[in-house]
Amino acid sequence: MSSNNGIILKKHIDPVEGYPKVGEHFGLEERPFNLEAAKVDEEHPLLLRNIYTSIDPYIRNRMRNPKHKSYLPPLDLGQVIPNLTIAEVVKSAVPEYKTGSHVIFMSGWEEYTFVPKDAMKVVQVISNPYNLPLMTFVGALGMPSQTAYVGLKHVGKPKAGETIYISAASGAVGQVAGQLAKSMGLYVVGSAGSDEKIAYLKEIGYDAVFNYKNESVHDALPRLCPKGIDIYFDNVGGETLDAVLLNVNFYARIIFCGAISQYNNPNPYRLKNYTEIVLKSITIEGFIVMNLIPLYQEEYFREMPKLIAEGKLKYKYDVYKGLGSIPEGLLGVLQGKNFGKALAKIADE
Repeated sequence: MSSNNGIILKKHIDPVEGYPKVGEHFGLEERPFNLEAAKVDEEHPLLLRNIYTSIDPYIRNRMRNPKHKSYLPPLDLGQVIPNLTIAEVVKSAVPEYKTGSHVIFMSGWEEYTFVPKDAMKVVQVISNPYNLPLMTFVGALGMPSQTAYVGLKHVGKPKAGETIYISAASGAVGQVAGQLAKSMGLYVVGSAGSDEKIAYLKEIGYDAVFNYKNESVHDALPRLCPKGIDIYFDNVGGETLDAVLLNVNFYARIIFCGAISQYNNPNPYRLKNYTEIVLKSITIEGFIVMNLIPLYQEEYFREMPKLIAEGKLKYKYDVYKGLGSIPEGLLGVLQGKNFGKALAKIADE
């Protein structure tokens, strides 16, 4: 008898309640599974063995109480937590999905996943002409990198010579946003929370960086952005956004990607400098990558794998080993302890 253990939601938790607790709000559920007897059919044409899965902060939003509306529905109690996953097809009732091939799917944090027929249209067979490591497809080519690409191009509308500031710059989104912005001819400024992360940002080409734990963002931005800020890629929200509003130029664009400083904050920060939005004609635009990536998908997958293969786009991973390590990984992401893109290796390739 095999197993199909999974990480499930046990109890809903709102942002003002703080960080989710392992065991109380989510955790590992052990489930026996007879792999040999498992059958695929018209209703469930594929059975996948999950190998690598992404660990992303947006999952925290899906743990909320159902009474709060958002762009994605909240998870049901007892539901396996879904996220983008690299998987091997182990059983198939569809000829175009061959046994042993690798696919990308929103499988979730479990060992095996049956794919229902109405989800087959979003199962993506991996094309890997550059022979990139398998984890690349939920890492350097995954959703956070797509977020950086789309955010810059669609919302930021960068012009060579402009100044961009990126918060959480060493994270999964920030490390790609900074390198892409640099390749577009921008002056790139970033912040992170450790000296090790600051050193990495310098290594991948950031022009100026600061450790927000050692220097206030209110002091750092005027010092490092003497010409003002034209584009702000916001991954943290809160007081950092407030400081940025005082340091942006007229007609600045703020790419509102996330607000991780507020996801588990029992006392949410309230903006004080919002009148700057009117006074400087600032554009602030939030976006959801899944809504925009179809507009850029062809050029994204034409450009990005080549950049990675040629070593022109560097990417750092924080890989957790085993299904049971995922809760620790999610808390690490929410608390800023991760260094690079957080992934979990559920099984061997």
